[in-house]
Amino acid sequence: MCLSIPSKVVEIDENNYATVDTLGVRRQVTLDLIPEEVNVGDYVLIHVGFAMNKISAEEAAESLRIYDEIAQQMRSGEIDDAEGDMNYAT
Repeated sequence: MCLSIPSKVVEIDENNYATVDTLGVRRQVTLDLIPEEVNVGDYVLIHVGFAMNKISAEEAAESLRIYDEIAQQMRSGEIDDAEGDMNYAT
């Protein structure tokens, strides 16, 4: 299962590579798999170095809000690292 955090496009070069910001971490990904136009300021979902989907700013904001809420609950001890683990790890 892959969980993708929305990443904001901060730069696009002439080879269709984007520099994206994912929670403060910047990296390059290719935009070759997205059929629609992607611009600086757009949000994308990434899988192993490929931007797979473009999402709206509203969807990105909601996802980031939920991730932050989960992180806060983990830091406060409301939920622990194993909660939600369905014994997939071996």
